[in-house]
Amino acid sequence: MVVEVEIGSLSTADSPRTSGVDPDHVEALAVVQTPLPPITVHRPTMRVIDGLHRLRAAELRGQRKIAVKYFDGAEDDAFVLAVESNVTHGLPLTTADRKRAAARIIATHPQWSDRMIASVSGIAPGTVADIRRREPGSGTGDGSRIGHDGRVRPINGAEGRRLASELIAQNPGLSLRQVARVASISPETVRDVRNRMMRGEDPVVRRGRQPGGEHRVVAPRVRPSAVPDRDAAQDRAAAVKRLKADPALRFSEVGRTLLRLLNIHTISMEEWDQIIDKVPPHCRGVVAYLAGESAEMWAEVATRMQGKVAETA
Repeated sequence: MVVEVEIGSLSTADSPRTSGVDPDHVEALAVVQTPLPPITVHRPTMRVIDGLHRLRAAELRGQRKIAVKYFDGAEDDAFVLAVESNVTHGLPLTTADRKRAAARIIATHPQWSDRMIASVSGIAPGTVADIRRREPGSGTGDGSRIGHDGRVRPINGAEGRRLASELIAQNPGLSLRQVARVASISPETVRDVRNRMMRGEDPVVRRGRQPGGEHRVVAPRVRPSAVPDRDAAQDRAAAVKRLKADPALRFSEVGRTLLRLLNIHTISMEEWDQIIDKVPPHCRGVVAYLAGESAEMWAEVATRMQGKVAETA
């Protein structure tokens, strides 16, 4: 519900934008002829959550009132909404502001996973993990965190990995998400468990010590054929070219859609590096999240297609 509120009754304190408003952006909004979207305000404190530049533009126009949508949640949740709003639209927060916001969210929502906080603050999950390690008292007491999908998962996923390996061994046809749901781990972790089992490795990631005494995760050795190099890209391109020559795919709408999707993956890692380097800093977190989601989806597609192959063999 949108209501008209006196501008003088609003507070602009506690903004995640530490540098304040951008005067040029305010002036650009002030001359817009069409009505601007309503701002979001935390009803209990009357603090502006989203729309500080629109508020200043209204003041510049000489308005006494502005359109408002109220948020009735807790103050900590109001800050999270402020960060998320200023990451997904409008004038984006600086990288420094995003990191500061992530540190605060870690403190107020320690039960949230790194990936979930990353999706809100617009930075990479690895960066969130680094910030969490530097923040005193940022861990959760019960050893679990809430993921981006709303599910509660253990921080130490060894037991989940063991359960996933048993499920995969008993029923190889289960999808990544089905195993993840039962084992309370992410689909990406299930994919790693499955790949380890295929290589004859222990599905549980073992921890070792580096010479300096720091704990580290011992990464699995990658087979040369799995390295995404130019030869692999050429092999993928050749495979897609063969599929394009198949009339069963070329002359059906579903087939053409599949070919368009597969064609994206014919580029080499060198070409991907060029794309990655040109992604604007404020978009990197969102792109990383979407890439991860796409990887999980393609992994599940591969599993289902392998199941179809087994059915027709």
